[in-house]
Order: sequence, then C-alpha cells, then structure tokens
Amino acid sequence: MRGSGPRGRKTGPSIQDVARLAGVSAQTVSRVSTGSQPVRPATRALVLDAMAQLGYSPNRAARALRNGTFGTIGILAHRYERTGEALSTAAVVEAAEENGYAVSLVSITTPDADHWEQGAHRISHQAIDGLIIIRAETATPDTLTLPAGMPVAVSDSRLIGHYPAVTADQIGGSAAATQHLLDLGHATVHHIAGPEDSEPAFIRKSSWRRTLEAAGIRAPEPWQGDWTPRSGYEVGKLIAADPDVTAVYSANDEMAFGLLRALHEAGCRVPEDVSVVGFDGIAVGEFAYPPLTTVKQDFHAIGHELVDILLRQIRGHGTGYRPPDRTVVPTEFILRATTAPPGG
Repeated sequence: MRGSGPRGRKTGPSIQDVARLAGVSAQTVSRVSTGSQPVRPATRALVLDAMAQLGYSPNRAARALRNGTFGTIGILAHRYERTGEALSTAAVVEAAEENGYAVSLVSITTPDADHWEQGAHRISHQAIDGLIIIRAETATPDTLTLPAGMPVAVSDSRLIGHYPAVTADQIGGSAAATQHLLDLGHATVHHIAGPEDSEPAFIRKSSWRRTLEAAGIRAPEPWQGDWTPRSGYEVGKLIAADPDVTAVYSANDEMAFGLLRALHEAGCRVPEDVSVVGFDGIAVGEFAYPPLTTVKQDFHAIGHELVDILLRQIRGHGTGYRPPDRTVVPTEFILRATTAPPGG
C-alpha cells in the first residue's frame, strides 16, 4: 500500500504522488526538485503547489549522492535586520526558490575578525553548493577563509575584487543626489554618512565629496551616523540649529527619516528651509511627510543577479565558465517633495 514501508512504517508522499497530483511526469517533478534543467514557470508552479499540498520534501542527501549537489545555497551577512540586508536576502531567497534551491542562513553576530573566522568554519560544515555574502563590511579574504573551490558571489563588501560581485551604482546614485541639490541653487550640500567601517558608506561619501569638488566647492565636514533613524534624529538636532545648512544628502533613507522628525520638531520647514535627499528608495519613503526624495537601489535585481551568478558557477563547474568580476545594477533618482531651491 502506498505510503507504507516495511512493517507498516509510513514513508510519506513519493515523487509519483506529486506527479499524479500535478498532472505531470515524475521526470518533471525531479527536474523541479533538482533544478538541473529549466521548467516552464506555470509547470513549476503546479509542481511546487502539489509538493506543498502533500508535504513532499526532496531528499537532498540522496540528490547530493546522485549528482554531486545539495540543492542548497548559503547566505552570509552580519545584520539581517537592517533594511538593505533584509531586502537583498528576500530577493535571494525568492530567486533561489524559483530555481529549485533551498537557502541556509549563516549570521555573524558582531563584525570583528574572530566572528568572521567562526562563520567561515561553520560554512565549511554546511551542506551547501555555494555561498552568497551580503554586505560583509569588515570581512576580508584574510578573515574569511572559505573552502577551496566553493562558488561564491558577494554584494557590497570589502570582498569585491576577490569574488564575483553585484553592487548598486552607488557612485552614480550619490553623485545624482548631490548634483540635484546643487542644481537647485544650494551653495553646498551637507552629508550624513553611514558607519565608518561600512564600504557602501565610504563609497557614497567619497562620491558626494568628489561631486562638490568638481563644482569648485570644498566639502563641509560630514556628520557620522550609523544607518539608524535615531542617529539621523540626533544629527538633525544639530542641523536644525545651524541656519547655514540648507541642503542635506543622507547616506540612507532611515537616517533621513530621523532628520525629518528633528527638523519638524525644531520648526524647520522641509523643503523651504532645508532640502533632504535619502538613499535606498525603501517603500515607506513615499509615505513620509513630506514624501522623501531619494536614490532607489534595485534590491530585487541585485538579489536575482547574485543567485544567477552563483548558479552559473555551480552548474558550470568544470566547463571553464568565468563569472564577471563585477555587475553594477543601476540606481534611480526618485524626485518627491523634500527638495526645493533655497528659501523656496
């Protein structure tokens, strides 16, 4: 009787059960399970729905013995709760599932070198086919020694240049934010920077500075934030007390939200007294008051590109495939209501 093994032991749904429910062949179910061959999206959806209904889970250990892969990729990051990491991770998980891969998360609790070494040790014992590293800000090839030959793709981190990378156009995005404020007629643009140990923060600050210098303007001393709204709020109190500040480029949207609150509490009008531009383009920015002008990162595209590059390495093993050193995903300048000419 189906569903029973020796001595009446229940074995669970089989691949044939899934095929019957989905109305496809067992070979099609296998292709969806292993991700070894492309399957039409509509057919994949039928198979995945049948698997969910029956509670069928592919035997990944058997798969590894059969074709040398586990059907799982790893994701490594320092802070999954932060906006950029969360949105990138969600996109990676979505893209992995679309390709029939499961995801294993490895978190680094603190950014010091010892924890990166511990993370690398844990990775070496994971049953994964490849690894995606999302914004490992303090990690270097010396502090994160990965298993030899493991397929790897990285996002914003100091590992760019050592592994295939996918990044947003942070240079162009920061330049666009700064130039927009200059084009409105502001004498200079002040900056709330991200953490000092953050590579994206460094790139955005450097691009802001170069844009001002190209316009013949000496960059003012930036304020130091830590990506959180609280840090933007504390800096905002200082900005509100300085009438010479008329334009601010914040290194991320969340610090910009804190700045907007501080300006409002101090009676400073946005954008009439102070113009504000953020970076990231997170959805809530559209519903801030006023709606936030920002530079939008395409986290969805970044996550999907990371998975694509990683899977090409996994599937191209031994074929001479060489992934691109760096893929740059364009940013988009989103004009809303927090910027205007000085005194406007």
